[in-house]
This record gives sequence, C-alpha cells and structure tokens, in this order.
Amino acid sequence: MYINDPVYGFTEINGTLFKKIIAHPFFQRLGRIRQLGMGAFVYPGAVHTRAAHSLGAFHLMNCALDGLTRRGHFIFNAEREGAQAAILLHDLGHSPYSHVLEQVLVRNVSHENITLAMMEHIDRELQGELGMAIKIFKNEYPKHFLHDLVSSQLDVDRLDYLCRDSFYCGVREGNIGAARLLQTFDLHDDRLVISAKGLGSVENYLMSRRLMYWQVYLHKTVVAAEEVLRSALRRARFLAAEGRHLPCSPALRYFLYGRRTLDGETLARFALLDDSDILSALKAWTEAGDKVLAMLSSAFVNRNLFRADTYEDEIPDGILESHIDEIASALSLSRDEAAYFVTSRTVEKEMYNARTEGIGILGPDGTICDVSDLSRLIQSANPSRCDRKHYVFRLRL
Repeated sequence: MYINDPVYGFTEINGTLFKKIIAHPFFQRLGRIRQLGMGAFVYPGAVHTRAAHSLGAFHLMNCALDGLTRRGHFIFNAEREGAQAAILLHDLGHSPYSHVLEQVLVRNVSHENITLAMMEHIDRELQGELGMAIKIFKNEYPKHFLHDLVSSQLDVDRLDYLCRDSFYCGVREGNIGAARLLQTFDLHDDRLVISAKGLGSVENYLMSRRLMYWQVYLHKTVVAAEEVLRSALRRARFLAAEGRHLPCSPALRYFLYGRRTLDGETLARFALLDDSDILSALKAWTEAGDKVLAMLSSAFVNRNLFRADTYEDEIPDGILESHIDEIASALSLSRDEAAYFVTSRTVEKEMYNARTEGIGILGPDGTICDVSDLSRLIQSANPSRCDRKHYVFRLRL
C-alpha cells in the first residue's frame, strides 16, 4: 500500500498488521481530529489531521530504522514492526481539537494513558499482535533506543510534527531538514544519540522548535481560541449539572453529564468523539437559552475571539476582577456569569532542557557530550532559560 504524503512523497506501508491498524476505527478517528487544534484560526492551511501526522511519523520511523541498520546496528524484524506500530498508534488518545480539551473530558488522565488503554484494547482484538509495540511504547522493552525513537527530545514524532506543521502553516522557520537529521542518528549504550557531524542539524532543530512554539503553537490568537472553547465547555458542564438540556451528540453528552474516569465504557465513548462533535454542539448552542453559553459558542464559531493582553511579568493584582466587573456591567450579567469571559494563562517553553533527557552527541573518539556543552549557538541562546508570557483574555466589548 502506498500513501502520497504531501510532505515526503510516496510512502510505502507493507505488512498486514499496519493495514489492520489503519483500518481500525480508533485510528480512523484521528482523521477527524485536527493536528493543530486552533491553528487554522491564524494559519488557514493548518487543517491537517492527527492521522496524517501519524502516517508521517511512521515514514520517519522507517527512515530512522533503515539508517541505524546501515550503521551496523542489528534490529530484529519483530522489533522493527513493534516500533513502527507504536509510532503509528502513539496519538490515539488525543481529545477533539488535540491538546485543547485534554483532561477537560476525562479528568486527571493524560492522553498518553488513554493511548495506552486504546492500544491494549486493539491488542486484545488482534490477539496479542501489539505486544511488542506496547512494550516499546511503555519503555519496558530491553532495547530502550526503540522507545527513544517514539518519545524523547529528538524522536520521530517531533520531527514529523515540526516538518508537517511548518509545511501547512507556511512557516518556513520550522523546516528542520528531517532527512539530514535522520542520517546522523546513532546508538551508544542502548540509547539514541547523534553523530558529531549532526551537531549543526540538531542546532537547527532546536532553534526551529523554539520558533514554531511561539509563532504557531503558543501564538496568542491560538491560545485565545483555546480559552473561548474551554470557557464554553465549562459553561456547558455547569448547565448540565443543573439538569439543563443541551443538544449534542450522544458521545459528548456522556462526558458533559457526568464526571468520568477511564474505564471500558468511557474508553468506548471517547473513541466516538472527534472535532465534529464539538463544533456541531457549539453551532447548536449559539441559539441556547443561556446567554453566556450562546455568546461563547457564537464567539468560537464566528471567530470573535477573546482579546489577549500580554504581560512579560506577573499579571497585575486586581486586573481580572476589574475586567469581570466591566463585562458584568456592560452585559447585565452576574459576576459569576461574567467570569466565563475573563481568563488568564501563563504559557512557557524551554528551548532545551539537558537536566531531564538530553541529546547526546557521539564524538569521533566514542565519547558522549550533551549538545549544550558543544554548541555555542545553543549556549548563546541560553537554553536553560524558560521563555514565559502571561496572558489575560477577555471578551471584546
């Protein structure tokens, strides 16, 4: 089977296991979830899906494994298949609109935990064919470099989403040259490292990732759209708790009208949720009898997003209360109701953190150094400093 990927060209997918995974309803659901969530509010071309990203990461996994094999590292066919299946399935647990509604629908459960539960569900259906993939995903397989390829500071998941997101957004700064970077992958003591000649490629990757976060993922308009959606869902939950009828799909109703934990029924209902459930509900709620929910839903559907005020330092005392009072007076709302139209959020991103799981550079003499010890570019950028912005979001009056 071949897939024509607009980023990489034709990608071959061989093996019955992968065809079973792609045909499974859990994977097909990813085709109905946008990769960038609110990204299209700023970049109209950013309407690509989690399914496309997963297929792209699968392609890069193949390239990475091929490169390591050429370097003389032996990888069994079963290990190769397990790593490929793990990356193909790695995003199953994302909520509608990707990260925006994580832990809003299922409290205190990360999308990684939901992904694992879905993988285990498919594994039971396939009578154990995903055993190797699950071990690699959980980092329980003895060859830990396979997990590094799935999840680390330099994994094929990150490589694909930077390439793909920059392509669809038209942000050239995100072009990291993944093909070149993959050629420098190597192994040392069972961990993924980069050969010395790849230092420049790693520098480009880290700088591009930093730019993509502030230009795309944490763009203030993107974050403002997220806050509108979260406020609408909070209001819907409040009304549902009061017993108010809200038109929505059965899957969304299950999560609105109850606090859910991760069990078999919740997993089955979650697998039916995608972006269309949220958008169709918001469209219906624009005519809701509740003024707050109707205004929030209309703001999202018609892109009348919150205004974003940026503060480099801490948010001044009393500013939120002042905005709430202003909106309550202007719209004849109670302060509790007006509070749905005023939110705050601190967003932050480190360029690179060597303290957790660094990126090792393999020198010609076989020694390993962290990239931050070798790169003057990264040192001059002060990678340990955390870029942080404080936002106050409020209804435009």
